[in-house]
Amino acid sequence: MQRIMNEMLAHFWLPETKYIIFVVSILALLLLRLLPKERRRVANTVALFVVCLAGQILGALLQALDYARVAVMVHEIFVIGSGMAMFRLVALFIFRVILQRLGIIVARIAEDIIILIVYAAFILARLHLVGLDPSSLLTTSAVLTAVLAFAMQDTLGNLLSGVALQLDNSLRAGDWIKLDEISGRVLQTRWRQTTIRTRNGEVIVVPNSQLMKGKFTLFGRADVAMWPWRRWVWFNVTYASAPAAVIQKVEKAINGAEIPNVLREPLATCVLMDFGPGYGHYALRYWALDPQPDDPTDSAVRVHIFAALQRAGMQLAVPEQALHVTKENDRYRESVHRREIERRIADLRKVELFAGLQDDELRTISERLAHAPFARGDVIFQQGDAPQWLYLLAVGEAEVWMDLPEHPRQLFRTIHAGGTFGEKGVLTGEARRATITAKTDVVCYRLDQATLEEVIRSRPEIAEAIAEILARREAQMDEFHNQFLDAQADRPASQPKAGMLKLMRSFLGF
Repeated sequence: MQRIMNEMLAHFWLPETKYIIFVVSILALLLLRLLPKERRRVANTVALFVVCLAGQILGALLQALDYARVAVMVHEIFVIGSGMAMFRLVALFIFRVILQRLGIIVARIAEDIIILIVYAAFILARLHLVGLDPSSLLTTSAVLTAVLAFAMQDTLGNLLSGVALQLDNSLRAGDWIKLDEISGRVLQTRWRQTTIRTRNGEVIVVPNSQLMKGKFTLFGRADVAMWPWRRWVWFNVTYASAPAAVIQKVEKAINGAEIPNVLREPLATCVLMDFGPGYGHYALRYWALDPQPDDPTDSAVRVHIFAALQRAGMQLAVPEQALHVTKENDRYRESVHRREIERRIADLRKVELFAGLQDDELRTISERLAHAPFARGDVIFQQGDAPQWLYLLAVGEAEVWMDLPEHPRQLFRTIHAGGTFGEKGVLTGEARRATITAKTDVVCYRLDQATLEEVIRSRPEIAEAIAEILARREAQMDEFHNQFLDAQADRPASQPKAGMLKLMRSFLGF
C-alpha cells in the first residue's frame, strides 16, 4: 500500500503542479474580488479545475496499479481539462481586468476566438507530448469539417454573422435598436443569436444572420451620454383655427415647458403635415434623451399640447363623423349677417380714410368687403402691379417694401391693424409703388374700385378729405425714396392735395 501511495504521489505531484495550483488560486481570488458579476463563471471554472485535479489523482492511481495505457489516457484528459481551466482564468484576468483598466475593450466573440485558439494550441501540444501526430488528426478533421459545414450552413451563417457584428462594432450590449416591429435594448450578442429586451420586459432572440442580411435602426448607445432621438407626436385640429396660429401656440408651449426627458436644444417644431376631412393633420417633432420612457414622454408632450390648444380656444378634431343640424330661418341668417356688418362698421370707423363717411355709406362699404386672409410671408401685391383692390388690415401686421434703382429692397414702413393700403392706385389708376408683404398672419378685407367710386360720386365733397390723406402719404413715400437718389438726380415732386384731387377726378370722372 505504501508503494502504491508513493507511486501515486510521484505521478500526480509533478514539479509544475504546485505552481499551477498557486497561479489558479491567486487568479481565482483576484477575479472574485475585482469582477463581482463574473463570480459564478469563476467559481465554475475553479470547480472544473478541482475536478480535473481529482481526475489526475485517479490517473496516478491507475498508473500505480499498472494500468499504464488507461492511466496515460485518463491523466492527459484531465491535464488538458485543468490547463483549459487555468487558461480561462488567465483570459478573464487579461481581458476583463488589465485591458479594461487600460481602456481597451475587446469584443466578446474576439475574446472567445482567442481563447479557442489557445485551447487548440495547448491540446495539440499535449497530444504531441504523448506521441500522437497532430497532422493526421488535422487531415481527418478537415474532411469532417467540410461535411459538417455543408450540413450546418444556417448555423455557420449565424456564427459568422455574430463574429462580424462584434468585430466591426456595429452592435454592442446596451444599444437601443429597432428591427422590423421589434424595438428594445441589446442584452448580448452570442455566437449564434442576439438577444433583445423590449420595454415590456420580453426577451427576443434574433438569429445573427437576420441582422446581417436585413437592416436595423440604431438609436441609442449605453456609452454615449448624449444621443438625441427625434420623436413624432400627431394631432388634428379643426379648420376653425389658422394653421400658423396652431403651430405658434404649440411650439411656444412645448419649448417653454419643463418636460422630463425632452431636450431644450434642438427646439421642438410643429408642422402641418396634411389636410384631412374637416381638420388639419399636425405633427410635433421633439428630441428625447432616453429611449426607455418613450410612451410616458409622448404622453407628457400630448398633455402640454392639449392644454396649449385649450388656452388658445382651439379644438382638437373629433375622429368620427358628426352631423350638426342647425335650424336656420330667415331671422337667424339675418341676425348673423347683422352682427358681422356691425363688426365691420366698427372697424371702418377706426380707419382715417373713412372717417368722414356717414353710417349708410359705411354700411354700403362693409357689405361689399371681401374677406382676404394671408399667411406670414405672403406677398399681398407687388410693386408695379395694376391696382384692383383697396385693403383694410383688420388683424396682424404688414410691411411696405420699395424697390429702388441700384439699391437693394428697402423697408419703408410697417402697417398695423386698423390701417389701409393700396388706396391710391384704386382712386387714381396708378401702378403700385411698393410691395406689401404679410409680416405676421394677417386678416384683411378687400374693397373693389367700383364700390369706392360709388361712395365718392354720391358725395363728392369727401373726395377732398381723401385727397389730403393720399397727398400726405405720397409725400412721406417720396421723402423716403429721395434718400436713395444721387444729389444731382432729378427728385420726383410729391403731388399736393390739389394735384391728387385732380388725378382722382380725372380717373373717376366726377
